[in-house]
Amino acid sequence: MAKYLLLKHYRGAPAAVNDVPMEQWTPDEISAHMQYMRDFATRLEGTGEYVDGQALAPEGTFVRYDGEGRPPVTDGPFAETKDLIAGWMVIDVDSYERAVELAGELSAAPGAGGKPIHEWLELRPFLAEPPTITE
Repeated sequence: MAKYLLLKHYRGAPAAVNDVPMEQWTPDEISAHMQYMRDFATRLEGTGEYVDGQALAPEGTFVRYDGEGRPPVTDGPFAETKDLIAGWMVIDVDSYERAVELAGELSAAPGAGGKPIHEWLELRPFLAEPPTITE
């Protein structure tokens, strides 16, 4: 099994086919989208492929260490970047091909007008330990 991170972007990824920002969706369209996401996660829980997932708010703050005895430095409250993560899901699957298949399915979540978004999802494998050779 290999773990993959599926990243949903507010912006920064290529434009989706149904590229209507969520803030312009109706409450029913948002509910349908969220239900699709819950149903997808529930189905993957049943197959043992779901690990975790969360939606994220668009606002955030960058924080960094600024030296011994000094408070952390922040840049915000909004990240100065074109790329903002809307949410993430971790899956644990048998192959890269299965990860791609599931990401493609998740990309079909409904959006404005109830039509699939066809959004681009970023698929990132977890960094694995290099194999250890013992003799």
